[in-house]
Amino acid sequence: MQQLESGETMTIQRRVGLLYDERMCKHHTPDDDYHPENPYRIKAIWNKLLANNIPQRCVVLNAKEAEDKYLLAVHSKNHVNLIRNISSNQFDSRRNRIALKFNSIYFNDGSSEAAYIAAGSVVEVAERVAKGELHSSAAIVRPPGHHAEHDEAMGFCLFNNVAVAASYLLDERPELGIKKILIVDWDVHHGNGTQKMFWKDPRVLFFSVHRHEFGNFYPANDDGFYTMIGEGPGAGYNINVPWENGRCGDADYLAVWDHILIPVAKEFDPDMILVSAGFDAAIGDPLGGCRVTPYGYSVMLKKLMDFAHGKIVLALEGGYNLDSIANSFLACMEVLLESKPIAGSSEAYPFESTWRVIQAVRKKLSAYWPSLADEIPLKLTSQKAPPAHLLISSSDSEDEDEKSPNIVSDNMVKVVQEIVEPLSKLKVEDIHGKDQVARESVPWRSELSKMEIWYATYGSNMWKRRFLCYIQGGQVDGMRKPCPGSMDKNPPKEILWKTFSRRLFFGRESTRTWGPGGVAFLNPETSVDEKTYICMYRITLEQFNDVLFQENIALQENVSSCEMGSPAFHLADLESVEKHGSMSLEVFKKGWYHNVVYLGKEQDIPILTMTCSLSDVERFKSGKVPLCAPCKEYANTLIQGLIEGGQFSEEEAITYIEEASSKPI
Repeated sequence: MQQLESGETMTIQRRVGLLYDERMCKHHTPDDDYHPENPYRIKAIWNKLLANNIPQRCVVLNAKEAEDKYLLAVHSKNHVNLIRNISSNQFDSRRNRIALKFNSIYFNDGSSEAAYIAAGSVVEVAERVAKGELHSSAAIVRPPGHHAEHDEAMGFCLFNNVAVAASYLLDERPELGIKKILIVDWDVHHGNGTQKMFWKDPRVLFFSVHRHEFGNFYPANDDGFYTMIGEGPGAGYNINVPWENGRCGDADYLAVWDHILIPVAKEFDPDMILVSAGFDAAIGDPLGGCRVTPYGYSVMLKKLMDFAHGKIVLALEGGYNLDSIANSFLACMEVLLESKPIAGSSEAYPFESTWRVIQAVRKKLSAYWPSLADEIPLKLTSQKAPPAHLLISSSDSEDEDEKSPNIVSDNMVKVVQEIVEPLSKLKVEDIHGKDQVARESVPWRSELSKMEIWYATYGSNMWKRRFLCYIQGGQVDGMRKPCPGSMDKNPPKEILWKTFSRRLFFGRESTRTWGPGGVAFLNPETSVDEKTYICMYRITLEQFNDVLFQENIALQENVSSCEMGSPAFHLADLESVEKHGSMSLEVFKKGWYHNVVYLGKEQDIPILTMTCSLSDVERFKSGKVPLCAPCKEYANTLIQGLIEGGQFSEEEAITYIEEASSKPI
């Protein structure tokens, strides 16, 4: 609005840029396996905006690939060279192996182009706003960026898109007058990469609010703690607000805005604001476990519009529930276009832990920002929600109440259904559907869903696609029967490969799933002369119980009547197996994989596998139970897993299986 001399007001049409490019969809998992960071994320957002006529109200911009010289301002030469070349033919045979060296990264033949477009697009929209051609802009980009560090891709991120844009404006285009930049990272995960890139730079005020849980939530370190405030000339210009628990929602975030971010922003007086706009703190997100609504995001953004003359750039980061990210992004676009939040309301009060974190942050930073020195009135901090359910680990999101608001419009249901259709074979749409209702009615599932283990696989489950049959249902080539899948169909949070000094062998004559031929077993005893390659999946203890059940009934008939009214493997059993090394599960005593074996810990998370018992090994040795080579279909799944996991070439994998099949125990 603008005041005229006559006293009347006139509406100034805001010029808002919007950028989306289908080429960023070329980055996906090598075999199109389901992954939370997938092309459907940006397609869902774009379709939502189209359905609401947003592009027609915006200046739609063309994407541009980033130039190496601008990427090199924040990334090392080795890193830029790797991402530039990773999709070329010369990397075809080792691309997957390279990806496994990083934390939560995949590559394919479209990754390089997508990464360059994502970074270049954020630079493009930021430059247009800095020039004054646009009031604000939004870039619907992927892969995301805020975890990417100087010399390392991690957390689904290849280039640090926002950091590249900030560095470009400050160092390459000083004539544009952008001397101070506020970066607001509201992604549910800490922006570790962005923090490190501006750690000593007082020109950039980096603010991140994220789920932390004292270093137990991804990226699972202390970088995101409130004591990390910057160094040297950058001291005080790095602000972390680390949630102690999940389920934080609108009231928690807005309390942080009102009592930390807004006061500091007034003092800092930025020339421009870049938002690392991850929407995985949104209600219903499978990785975030928080409860921010589209209304909450719109209010947070509206409060930022009061600074830098509204020169704001949104760059998509995380967010893995298609409904949530589409609705949340739409709400933010309405704010940029109209400078007002969407209609709605928030829950009444923040958690007690939220007030505790806010006060700790204010105390730590008050020496740098006088506006944080005053005590928050008791009448405010005494208004708090009931305690959150504290999570045991950084597992996927908690069960949502039945009272959670419905944030899916009728129109969006149709749009998202069309987008999700190609994934229907994996039953991804059931993650928050009828299976969720069934889970909520079984108390043990809720408890065990909050504990994580590494499930160590040495047989057909080494092939991720085969293992996902146990999680999301279905079957792969060679399987005679499909798997029903687990109640919780969220994919493994992480995958690692390790070797163990144990003997791999094959026995039994046939199985229900594969037909004639032996299946893989692992000798429970350690042997320094042996070496077995094992693929480890980070899953919940609830999922592990479902896998145990399916694995046993898949092999023989006489365990199919097992009831899952209670878990086969309890928390108490976990303590016992860590103490004693292994335990036989009574409910599966007639099954072939009834012995749970403890293999140690990785990242302080227990590693468990399931195999036969020592007495069963003696029966194999004596010939009472036959040793038998695997059938071709079963062996192929092992070979495929070893190859895709980057452990062997095809010839080496075949030799590995043949040797394990023929060597005496």
